[in-house]
Amino acid sequence: MTKKPHHHGDLRRALISAGLEILRESGLAGLTLRGAAARAGVSHAAPAHHFDGLPGLMQALAAHGWAAFSNIMRQDRAVAPTTPRGQLLGICNGYLRFAHEEPALFALIFNTDFAMLRSAEVEVESGIAYAILQDACAPFAPISPTEGSTELMVWSLVHGLACLQSAGHVADPDLAQLQGYFAEILPQLPLR
Repeated sequence: MTKKPHHHGDLRRALISAGLEILRESGLAGLTLRGAAARAGVSHAAPAHHFDGLPGLMQALAAHGWAAFSNIMRQDRAVAPTTPRGQLLGICNGYLRFAHEEPALFALIFNTDFAMLRSAEVEVESGIAYAILQDACAPFAPISPTEGSTELMVWSLVHGLACLQSAGHVADPDLAQLQGYFAEILPQLPLR
């Protein structure tokens, strides 16, 4: 008796879900197209219908990661005080929370060569995430004459804290402690 192939209603989505599970369990080093196919219950050749090799799967995972990142920043902004500083702190809390809750996705979207992940979907999703930061920084005066200087400074600061926390370099890697560090710095930003 021959074994019937496993069919999915949405194989692309099943492969992305499998890739996410592998990322969460084994990190980027453990991610393979063959492993995602096996986890999704399909032949190792099946992903070729949806992805151009491992880079194609990684692009889909990165697009998913950017969308999840944006959603977490929006969630934290929605429950933050409606003042400019409150809103900025809200998205920064979301940034730190995403790095804490989704370290493998955080590593994928920020520590993988962006040229390798380049796709229309990744560009759209990463642009949405950056627009959230830009909108939250818009009420603040530029810190230098350079366009975008405030969001670049805020982004550098929150990303640095997220990376230090992810790598265990912060003495107390407690998320609330990191958020407290950031809350002390934000009031120093002048409003327009």
